[in-house]
Amino acid sequence: MPSARDEVLKATNGLTGVTIPVHVSIEAKQVVLAQPEMRTLLSEANVIAVGNCLCREEEGNCDNPLDVCIALNEAATKRVHDRSWRTISIDEALAVLERTYERGLVHLAYRRNDGDISFACSCCSCCCQPLNGLKRFDYKDGITESAFVAHFDEAACVGCGVCAERCVFDAFAVDEGRTTFDRDRCFGCGLCVGTCPAGAITLRTRVTT
Repeated sequence: MPSARDEVLKATNGLTGVTIPVHVSIEAKQVVLAQPEMRTLLSEANVIAVGNCLCREEEGNCDNPLDVCIALNEAATKRVHDRSWRTISIDEALAVLERTYERGLVHLAYRRNDGDISFACSCCSCCCQPLNGLKRFDYKDGITESAFVAHFDEAACVGCGVCAERCVFDAFAVDEGRTTFDRDRCFGCGLCVGTCPAGAITLRTRVTT
């Protein structure tokens, strides 16, 4: 019998990761969401359910919280019926977001065939295979469209290194007290923005040509 992790890998094999606002419709299956986008997504859902992260249950490589995977609408109802998931209010879902943001987890969502987002997971690079898949590919090859990107004000930076610690995609690095930012590696997840003590990082709409 295939494990739960095997089912996740099979379901996400060959899918493309993108960072997009939730109201934009494009042909993609895997979506990296920033915190404000997740809030919008939850506010528009009719049913919300929460359950354990399959990847972290299987891998057990970290002490990040398990009960942070969120299902929406039809998928939520199905998970509550078929598994040990439970329905939650939007306030409870927002509390999950805050908890996972503080832990530095990336909000990775999955689309249904009709384009609606049905699942939103809070992923870590130590256990999550889909997230590691995004990291393995060159950004320009692995991402078809990205709506957001971090903007780094080097003059305002104090060189504390928090952004480098928070960035799952290694877009920030600190060498001898100087912080550098590789824009091409940024997925626009926003983990760096709210924790920069100097306010040197903002999230902006990505301009494409």
